[in-house]
Amino acid sequence: MKKILTAMSGGVDSAVCCDLLRRQGYEVGGATMLLRCGAEGEAEDARMAAAQMGVPFHLFCWQKEFHDRVESDFCRAYASGKTPNPCIVCNKTMKFGLFLDEALRLGYDGMATGHYARIEHDKGADRWLIRMAEDRSKDQTYMLYSLSQFQLSHTILPLGGMTKAEARELAKELNLSLAHKHDSQDICFVPDGDYCAYLQRSGLTLTPGRYRDLEGNDLGPHRGAESYTIGQRRGLHLSCGERVYVVQKNGTDVIIGPNGALFSKRVQVGDVNYIAIQNLTAPRRVRAKVRYTPRFADATLIPTEYGAELLFDEPQRAVTPGQAAVFYVDDYVLGGGTILGAGKE
Repeated sequence: MKKILTAMSGGVDSAVCCDLLRRQGYEVGGATMLLRCGAEGEAEDARMAAAQMGVPFHLFCWQKEFHDRVESDFCRAYASGKTPNPCIVCNKTMKFGLFLDEALRLGYDGMATGHYARIEHDKGADRWLIRMAEDRSKDQTYMLYSLSQFQLSHTILPLGGMTKAEARELAKELNLSLAHKHDSQDICFVPDGDYCAYLQRSGLTLTPGRYRDLEGNDLGPHRGAESYTIGQRRGLHLSCGERVYVVQKNGTDVIIGPNGALFSKRVQVGDVNYIAIQNLTAPRRVRAKVRYTPRFADATLIPTEYGAELLFDEPQRAVTPGQAAVFYVDDYVLGGGTILGAGKE
């Protein structure tokens, strides 16, 4: 690939990504996806960075596509009792989906992003692989497990061998105005973190129900099952004489219990996408994550009729349906999928 379109978010990483490719001799362009009202400032930051580097810039106005593919999915997941991860959906359908399609249509050979991860090709297996970033504290492979072989084969991730500090230093060398810009930590369309208010603004009516303990006893009313997620302690407004947590959601019932009730050894995973292999045909030892965190846990991955099951060596806390479970062998992503449920044994 010689002609690459860089996805520019208006942040440091994507700007440095663009410049690294330019220095390496690629014919580079930059582009920003305008996905929501109020993001015009980020798009302008990206445009200015592209201008400073002397690369052509494109703006893709895809608010409707983002709403249909990401925001609507977010609302549907909460309405069905799950806790979704919209960034993973956005990566699959927008950033490495619609963006890549548009890059190819415009005559680019592929795309690049500022993700901290590495893409390699296994010639023997003829498969594209995702490898953890050199800087493990910034590794973003968990967010990329759903990418297809086609998407991986047309993507470059230049920051996979760098640290965040090195990226900021490069941004300073370029005299980029965004060199000191802070990383975004929130869901982009819920910047204040109040997802319940967002759901209500989107037309979702919260479903009131009852708190119940592990024995089924009624502990009183709650404001809506969509307002709670597994492991939540704050905001329950219950007086139980001990710390209690949301341990399960069952229709309109929100099940409350002690911390010990949050641990599970078996995790059912659906909608599985394998990266390093075509399919799983026999149990395999893996390291796995059930949330976006640096922490791994040893497990056996078992193929099932609905996808796969993880049998962890040690119980995992607050496994949450709707979140992603990602499987690793050494520092390579074997695959991943969506958590369907969890069990004690």
